[in-house]
Amino acid sequence: MKKVEPIRDKELIEEIKRLLLMDNYRNYLLFVLGINTGLRIGDMLRLKVSDVRNKTHIQIKEQKTQKSKKFFINGALRDALDQYIKNMADHEYLFQSRNGTNKPITRSQAYRVLSSVGKEVGLESIGCHSTRKTFGYHHYQQYKDVAMLQKLFNHSAPSITLDYIGVNQDLMDDSMREFEL
Repeated sequence: MKKVEPIRDKELIEEIKRLLLMDNYRNYLLFVLGINTGLRIGDMLRLKVSDVRNKTHIQIKEQKTQKSKKFFINGALRDALDQYIKNMADHEYLFQSRNGTNKPITRSQAYRVLSSVGKEVGLESIGCHSTRKTFGYHHYQQYKDVAMLQKLFNHSAPSITLDYIGVNQDLMDDSMREFEL
């Protein structure tokens, strides 16, 4: 499996949002939810309207760790969610597939959506984890609080978190950029 990277460039994030919004609001919301919460794709796909309607937080039991987590819904995400769910019933999945009745899209479909739009803007290493890593990368750039991010991600060590969001690679690249013998 190819390692995916965070989307470091905020202009590219805005371009991806614009392209997804033009194409399909569900796919736009999938991206916006991922980059604003850092939720894993499997946890996002299991969300129902009742999990987000009139709520300040998304509360889940993480599929991977089985730990309970609570994620704040910020203003931008709240606006996107409210617009999307206004005509949906509480029992419906947020990210419905066109196949079947009230079934979520598959992880494979989510990958196709994210990978396709990534390639459209010139990014090769984009996949389902890219939204989570993008959230982490920009959260770290804004707050420089690896301990908080480690807690948000349920990582066991700060070094794992920094590797995960690509910061360690950035630091190594920067150190080598001007190094010559």
